[in-house]
Amino acid sequence: MSAAESHTFAYLGPVGTFTEAALKKITCDSDVLIPFANVTAALNAVRTGDAQYALVPIENSVEGVVARTLDELATGDPLTIAAEVTLPVSFAFMAKPGTSKFVRIGTHPHAESQCRAYIAKNYPHAEIVPTNSTSAAAELVSKGELDAAIASSVAASHFGLEIIAEDIGDNTGAVTRFICAQKPGWVPEATGNDRTSMAVFIDIDHAGALLEILQVFAKNSVNLTFIQSRPTGRELGHYHFIIDVEGHINDSAVGTSLAELKEICDDIRFLGSYPREAQ
Repeated sequence: MSAAESHTFAYLGPVGTFTEAALKKITCDSDVLIPFANVTAALNAVRTGDAQYALVPIENSVEGVVARTLDELATGDPLTIAAEVTLPVSFAFMAKPGTSKFVRIGTHPHAESQCRAYIAKNYPHAEIVPTNSTSAAAELVSKGELDAAIASSVAASHFGLEIIAEDIGDNTGAVTRFICAQKPGWVPEATGNDRTSMAVFIDIDHAGALLEILQVFAKNSVNLTFIQSRPTGRELGHYHFIIDVEGHINDSAVGTSLAELKEICDDIRFLGSYPREAQ
């Protein structure tokens, strides 16, 4: 991504999401930012050519993985990762000015799971309504369809809501990692601090299948930073693995590991080599 050119980015919207805040860390004023209602729609914008890149969340330090993102990368029409972005996440409780009764509270399921103690203590009888994003919940509050929302303070400002309580998360050190997806073909150059992502499909589930995969990385001294199993969707008990490792595809150890995995696995989908964001 050249700073001298303008690019079109799809992202998990609407305006005011944490994803938008993360996206602004890697974009400039000349770039075009287009919000989409969900992860699939944002990634499909790249697949159809309506955007060059899409920024979507992939994991949170408290709640864990974003399953839809993992599944889209592994089994949807191929995309690769061009970059990653991390963002500290802080939640606020908001409503229309003057609201005093909170029967229906909206938020994204990941946000709800990170604010359970606050909700249980202050609004134990409220209905928690899941929304596609935290900002979508704030938008629904502004339209009178919900009584309150748990979202970012930026969303409150954008939708004209009053912040009733700030920093309501159970863990004040929560961080979300986002990935910037693109069409396959371009791989960022190695920086010496890179991450390589892949989806690994085993041929037939059998005892020791995962161990065989891990032994390949161990033999080549490649360090794993992330591993997650996901169902293939073919039948009960069949899984593939999303794996992140330290290093670049052009590094000898990583390249050799992928070549050896192709000999023992049904399929390997390369998901990208890209710079790791410094923590």
